[in-house]
Amino acid sequence: MSGYRVSLPAGKKISFRFDGKLHTGYEGDTLASALLANGVSVVARSFKYHRPRGILTAGIDEPNALVQLETGAETVPNVKATSIKLYDGLHARSVNAWPSAKFDLMSVTGMFQAFLPAGFYYKTFIWPDWHLFEPTIRRAAGMGKSPDSVDPNAYEHVYEAVDFLVVGGGLTGLISAYFAGLSGAKVVLVDLDSEWGGMLLSNETSINGSPASVWVKDIVAKLAAMENVRLLNNTVAFGFYDHGLIGLLETVIRESTQKKAVRQRLWKIRAKQVVQATGALERPLVFPGNDRPGIMLSSAAQAYLQRYGVACGRNAVFCTSNDSAYEVALAYVKAGIKVKAIVDLRPGSNAQIVQDIVHSGVPVYFSTAVTNTYGKNGIHSLELHQIDKSGAALTGTAQRVDCDVLLTSGGWSPCVQLFSQSGGSLAFDEEIQGFKPVRSVQKEISVGAAAGRYDITESIKNAISVIADALRVEGYDPQEPPPVTIAGGIEFGAQCPIRQIDVSGLRGSRPKAWIDFQHDVTDSDIRLALRENYRSVEHVKRYTTLGMASDQGKTSNVNAIGVMEKTMGVSMAQVGTTKFRPPYDPVAIGAMAGMRIGENLHPLSQMAAHESHVKQGAVFEDYGRWLRPVYYAQGSESEDEAIAREVMAVRNGVGIFEASPLGKIEVVGTDAAEFLNRIYVNNMKTLKPGKCRYGLMLNEQGIIHDDGILACLGENHYLVGTTSGHAEAIHEALQEWLQCEWLNLDVVTENVTTNWAVITVAGPKARQVLSRLESDISFAPDDFPHMAQKLGVLQGMPCRVQRVSFSGEVSYEVSVPWGYGHYLWELLLEGGKPEQITPFGVEALMVMRVEKGFLHVGADTDGTTLPMDVGFGNIIAKKIDDFVGRRSLMTENALSSDRRQFVGIEVLDGKGPLDIGGHVIGLHASAPGKTQGWVTSSVMSPTLGRPVALGLVECASMRIGEEVQVWSLGKSRKARLVSPCVYDPKGELLNA
Repeated sequence: MSGYRVSLPAGKKISFRFDGKLHTGYEGDTLASALLANGVSVVARSFKYHRPRGILTAGIDEPNALVQLETGAETVPNVKATSIKLYDGLHARSVNAWPSAKFDLMSVTGMFQAFLPAGFYYKTFIWPDWHLFEPTIRRAAGMGKSPDSVDPNAYEHVYEAVDFLVVGGGLTGLISAYFAGLSGAKVVLVDLDSEWGGMLLSNETSINGSPASVWVKDIVAKLAAMENVRLLNNTVAFGFYDHGLIGLLETVIRESTQKKAVRQRLWKIRAKQVVQATGALERPLVFPGNDRPGIMLSSAAQAYLQRYGVACGRNAVFCTSNDSAYEVALAYVKAGIKVKAIVDLRPGSNAQIVQDIVHSGVPVYFSTAVTNTYGKNGIHSLELHQIDKSGAALTGTAQRVDCDVLLTSGGWSPCVQLFSQSGGSLAFDEEIQGFKPVRSVQKEISVGAAAGRYDITESIKNAISVIADALRVEGYDPQEPPPVTIAGGIEFGAQCPIRQIDVSGLRGSRPKAWIDFQHDVTDSDIRLALRENYRSVEHVKRYTTLGMASDQGKTSNVNAIGVMEKTMGVSMAQVGTTKFRPPYDPVAIGAMAGMRIGENLHPLSQMAAHESHVKQGAVFEDYGRWLRPVYYAQGSESEDEAIAREVMAVRNGVGIFEASPLGKIEVVGTDAAEFLNRIYVNNMKTLKPGKCRYGLMLNEQGIIHDDGILACLGENHYLVGTTSGHAEAIHEALQEWLQCEWLNLDVVTENVTTNWAVITVAGPKARQVLSRLESDISFAPDDFPHMAQKLGVLQGMPCRVQRVSFSGEVSYEVSVPWGYGHYLWELLLEGGKPEQITPFGVEALMVMRVEKGFLHVGADTDGTTLPMDVGFGNIIAKKIDDFVGRRSLMTENALSSDRRQFVGIEVLDGKGPLDIGGHVIGLHASAPGKTQGWVTSSVMSPTLGRPVALGLVECASMRIGEEVQVWSLGKSRKARLVSPCVYDPKGELLNA
């Protein structure tokens, strides 16, 4: 291929680099057009065999020309050169090639093609062990390289609801948007190109007696002037989801690599009607050696010539199965480019454009096929054979034709990807030799070539008719459509059936015929899959990786179905097509994330006394969307040392802990007790004012959902305590029951988690610290027993105090209005100095609760844990009232005798804590064997001076004292099943 400029663009000259070499281009160029103009023939390498790849298309359907754009933090892998608008200073390099695309040492894999057919991966690397091959395969996998530093660009998310979303800015798309906009409907028109007009940009169509460009400019100006119409170009509609939701990706065009600029916007649009004017894509032809650089689609050559003034070669040959390539050939002749021949698979054509080509002196060979091509890093000649009358076999002697570019057209396929994503059904149309929409599921209208309508005038009439009907449905009065008279433009003519000519009878060996250019899938790979009994088109796709590359099969799917048709002896309609899935074109992860990165990924709330924790040396982590102290570092002590110090401070003296994130939901109403009794597993009707009770909540499947303390603040007034991460979920669940099921109950709920700060004072000396403060609450043991709660005033602050414990020590949870939380923390720290009060973090609390054997929902439970598994069987048996999830506790599985139960696990080998997740197996079982359960919590107990663990183990309540093995990461350790509580089992300290 020897591309060059036929005419100079109007834009200014700019420079860019490709594979380290400096080139020049012009404003308005794409990277692909600039590379062609600079004579770059090899731009990439294929995935499996590292075969040289040139540019095939001019748009989003490009399978070959993938590049790594920019460097460092700005780098973007696997970007199509056809979609990159050239800017000054652009830096790109080829992917999947070393040291360069033109000379790639990895191309040696092509020598082993015979040993690397479709499916070899699945068959070869099973024996003797996949892990032997995995590191090498993973290093070889992939194309470009992901950035390893933070992306400096920004990505936005935008949401909008519209009446009509029109996808496609070509002729029918512009008319559809304008017609809908005239009626007053809210319209969004999107197109993936930077310019409006679609194929009008690349041909010599005349509209209303003027060049198409004049008409396009006029109608775009009118659309831009409408307040009810939004225009979005450089925007890809990548997904059609349920209920009219369309995902759009807008790329912001930049003059250069601007740091911190918005790079892309992801639009989520809800549309009452979606108009798909996405057009059609040209198909390559399938013949031996059809993948060489310099073999392109004829429509791509036309786009590069008409839009960018670039000829793709100096000696061109066209090979086609329809009339559309003749228009391109005529444009080449008019531009002074040598057209050596047109090779047409059809017996003939009566189209006027064909006659014009013949009169221009270009040789036209009907009933002729390309049977071989020659060249290393570009085509330099090809071989032709005549097709016999049967249309499937070859006859005569070979004819050799020299050329440096071969432009092919195997017909046109409607762009039905979005339609398929919407759930619509496709059918194969023999006339257009393509799959087109036949049944819509959502409110969708396919118009123009996207609907399989290739006659321009008729497609415009149809578009106006169906959109008028849709406007009436949505309550709008259709206005008079704009007059449109078309002359010239692309002519498709009769489509030759999609087939591959059998070259097996010809002399000499021939290269493979390629179907998927990026993944190196050939016609023989498809036939191999069929021989191995993969008959479904979906199975063939997965076995061969056909259509799974970044172009998502846009240039390969229909040709592959044609090969299946011939091999299986059934029609293409019977073969069918694969289900197209989002995204239509790859979407950057950054665009999906938007602003949800870094600290915005999971916005964390700060506790009431956050600044005080910072001053105390707290080390913070994310716990249930709250930034909470893990431990408080002193000097050079390690995390384990700090946690041990904090635990012993609570056990021997007094500690202070902020528990503000604990969920707090107030429930008020005359039916509050009845309502809560239905929510909790245990009986809550008998809970009296001033008392607290621990309880479990289940989901409808009987699975433990959450636990916590329920306090009765007064008559018909309760405070539901939840875990930190479940406050919102539990409140939503309560609301759902009240609003959807139990509408007759007089109950009101409110999530007051962030209304009240909670400071916990725990330890044998906790009472002394609190009693020193001025309060109307007596903290004496007889006045304030365990599981009681009181309302009052503490140091002038309104407060709620609960005597509950998660540590196993005397403990008071003091709640004050959130704004007083910081003050109360500082007050207690100062007032507790005589007792050497010590702040302790979440991890110290977790150690103490494991020592005590307290259940932690989410750590000691999973998505199968029932209340009977954690010791609530007798409580359920005694409760006669119904509650959420009760029916599910009566199933055969729930009543099974071998369920995993909550249990303590004692380490017998003295080697430190067990691994969380370690599997419990029989003492004499061969490891790894059938698991009987696993370790759910495991710590080193500073109180006891030995490891302590909890777990879920089969029939654990009946196996207390039994010795077992705990197997983890290839090692077994000896252990014993014991009661969960190993510290103060009688509760003497807790109730002191």
